[in-house]
Amino acid sequence: MPADRPSSARSAQPEPTPGTRPTGVIARDIDELVDTPLPWEQLFGTTVLITGAGGMIPAYVARTLLRLNDTRRAGIRVLGLVRDPSSAREVFSDVIDRDDFAIVQGDVSHPVRLDTHVDLVIHGASPARPHLHATAPVDTIRANVQGTLNLLELCRDAGGARFVLMSSAEVYGRHPIEGGQGGLLTEDSYGAVDILNPRASYTEGKRAAETIAASYHAQYGIPITLARFGHIFGPGMALDDGRVQADFTADVVAGRDITLHSDGSARRTYTYLADAVSGLFAALLLGADTAYNVSDRDGFVSIRELAEAFARARPAAALRVGFREPTDATRGTTALGAGLDDARLRALGWAPHVGLEKGIDRTIAWHEERRSR
Repeated sequence: MPADRPSSARSAQPEPTPGTRPTGVIARDIDELVDTPLPWEQLFGTTVLITGAGGMIPAYVARTLLRLNDTRRAGIRVLGLVRDPSSAREVFSDVIDRDDFAIVQGDVSHPVRLDTHVDLVIHGASPARPHLHATAPVDTIRANVQGTLNLLELCRDAGGARFVLMSSAEVYGRHPIEGGQGGLLTEDSYGAVDILNPRASYTEGKRAAETIAASYHAQYGIPITLARFGHIFGPGMALDDGRVQADFTADVVAGRDITLHSDGSARRTYTYLADAVSGLFAALLLGADTAYNVSDRDGFVSIRELAEAFARARPAAALRVGFREPTDATRGTTALGAGLDDARLRALGWAPHVGLEKGIDRTIAWHEERRSR
């Protein structure tokens, strides 16, 4: 199923009104992102709607587009759809007054009405914290299913705007673990899901969202890209997120030893935020396939190895990694022991720029920057 790429610039857009440039880790990441050799000109002059814009990945996507305006006069208009504008204004405090950026209040669970034409919709609105998938399963599945339907209708109304779904490795379901090591999953490696477990609201929601997108492509010709993210970490990740990469960051920032709640043998692919965002843009601007794993295979490590990497990131703290009794396995992901194969993405010429070790350092550094302020 070919996925048509965005059209080239249509008309000149107003010059941006530069805000105060962020400093530190985020500024470095974004500058490196816009220096990535991609055909960015495909996005010039377009209007882009990003849902869940205040989230970790969507916020970096928005900042990348705005930085293209600063460095290349790209004329991109960025609309950030959020449910809570006050929270989003904090995330985007340095760019909130720009002429090329606007916060739009709305909930994707309801029809999205805009007073402007859009060329590209990037759907990132979804409850991401694992505990929400079990405690608010209706909200979780609604954002993914009804939200995707509403946004694809918006694409239809816009005359065929392109649609990008920020999907998840969870669409692959559960796979057997051989020797406790797991394996890398290609884009067609679909496994089983316990559909009666309320936590499947996230897995099944993402699966349904992908099918809905594929259906709109087949019936209405909507160009689509499905970006399946693995375990992403980086600036913007809340320390109380609930995933291990957030827990380990919190431990290092607090200067306390890391305690594992299992033997730490399960493996995942952990990808730094800036590398993941460059992967998304590579899939969007270069990809001819519909679905891409957005993940760094070099970050395919066990939870224990990840903990040790976090502890090493600040050697002066002399942190240790310890263990407790295993906890309830139902609290974790259904894709136990699975990582994502990035071969399809790498075939486009993509490669991670930051990587696991440097990404861990930058993630911790960002939280240290916040503490110092």
